[in-house]
Amino acid sequence: MEEFLSNCCRAVKTNANQTRFHVVLGNEACDLDSMVSALAYAYFLSKIVHSEVVALPLLNIRQAEFVLRSDNLFLLRQTGVSPDLLLFRDQVDLKALHRDGRLRLTLVDHNVLPSSDSDLEEAVVDVIDHHLLEREPSASCPVTVEMVGSCTTLVTERIIQKAPALLDQQLAQLLYATILLDCVNMAPAAGKVTPKDSQYVAMLEARFPALPPRGALFTALQNAKFDVSGLNTEQMLLKDMKAVSGSLNLAVSVLYIKLEDFLQRAGLEAELSDFSQKFGFDLLVLMTISFTENKEPIRELAVFSHSTTCRNEMSLYLEQARNPTLNLCPLSSPYPHITAYHQGNTLASRKKVLPIVKDFLKEQDGGGACRLGDGDEEDESQVPPTPMNSLVEGCPLDDGPPQISAQALEEKFSKMAEGGGAGN
Repeated sequence: MEEFLSNCCRAVKTNANQTRFHVVLGNEACDLDSMVSALAYAYFLSKIVHSEVVALPLLNIRQAEFVLRSDNLFLLRQTGVSPDLLLFRDQVDLKALHRDGRLRLTLVDHNVLPSSDSDLEEAVVDVIDHHLLEREPSASCPVTVEMVGSCTTLVTERIIQKAPALLDQQLAQLLYATILLDCVNMAPAAGKVTPKDSQYVAMLEARFPALPPRGALFTALQNAKFDVSGLNTEQMLLKDMKAVSGSLNLAVSVLYIKLEDFLQRAGLEAELSDFSQKFGFDLLVLMTISFTENKEPIRELAVFSHSTTCRNEMSLYLEQARNPTLNLCPLSSPYPHITAYHQGNTLASRKKVLPIVKDFLKEQDGGGACRLGDGDEEDESQVPPTPMNSLVEGCPLDDGPPQISAQALEEKFSKMAEGGGAGN
């Protein structure tokens, strides 16, 4: 895998006029499923297609945003893949390649391009996805869409059916870990896993017995997914944010930290002000989730705005909300422009709060429509949430954080790597 990725980087860097690229592109969330599907399928293409076309996995975010994908980074470390070998959307000019007639495009983990990429449509030659089909199949672009738990399952299927010799310990662990995370450790109660997901997880386990145990691997990925240590305030706000706009522009961010700890960050109010100015927000609604020693969830909420009127009106609207009732209890805030609350209704995730926020904006606009930005509507099926989606009901974390330390897992995986090794 490392040699393949190094060759990709060299090809992009030289970018000779005659070089043609077959880019494998995941969706704009760039969650673990999109990343691994792109890496694995491009690697597969590089081995089975003997031509001058360079198969290229491309992560559909800017390079600077990758630090927010903590579970992606964790899995790369565990499998010995250097993030420095990855290529990101701001490093490859797809539109220029298309204009030059040097681009073929395979979509994984989505089946339609966003409007901003509509001019790349003619370059799409293949689709592999597990979301609702929004594209019409054609002779020039075969479409594989199945409602399995993970797109990586479909990529694994294609590799095993057409080039099983490509699988080694490293690639198998990338595929295996991603399916486990998407399918919530293959737990039927989560409503994500399908027979095909189970089939290919079992096949990987049978062929590679040195794969980490399911429970330990899933727990490690869950811990990593919600790890905000090392992130600055802007990164914490962006990690899991939804934007809503009307006459006011508003962001709702989920923070995986106690509100008290967040409010103690040095210079927080100035950082929130800078963030709002940088991204054009009039209001910020901050929703935090943490857990008691008994694994009971704690939800807290804060509203930030330099406009006293906006802040007070939003706060009052949330206090008076009845569908659902949030049961907000005021908390002391060290900052004049931040209103803080304890949220008594711990079932009211952002999925439940967003409609309240949208109703508030509609009333501000005299009943007009408001727009939800930064992706699609909240997805009921995201368990656990992908980046930029909320912590919803039914997520395994609602039962409390896994009782295992990251350090212990690191040591365990290191011993596994020494015993089983990872291929290239």
